[in-house]
Amino acid sequence: MDRSRVPTGTRANFMKFFYVYVLHNPLKKFIYIGYSEDLKQRLASHNKGENKSTRSYIPLELIHYEAYKNIKDAKRRELYLKSNKGKTTLLTMLKEYFKK
Repeated sequence: MDRSRVPTGTRANFMKFFYVYVLHNPLKKFIYIGYSEDLKQRLASHNKGENKSTRSYIPLELIHYEAYKNIKDAKRRELYLKSNKGKTTLLTMLKEYFKK
């Protein structure tokens, strides 16, 4: 599809994503899994201490994220990664990162 011909008001719809992300503080061995529509803003918010659940673990490093076009898919993935099975999957996916 030639996006240059799409009316300006609808162009933003092509770039709208919903993010599932993983933050890590290696010194405190802390992992946080979350969801956001604005990943850069959310990471900055976490590292400014604006989020009660992560405030005592800053600085946090973004170590993984996934982008979804559908909000329900993103939220379902977030819930899965927060489950025991999902955490195991995540540790397997990021095996080399956690070896260091």
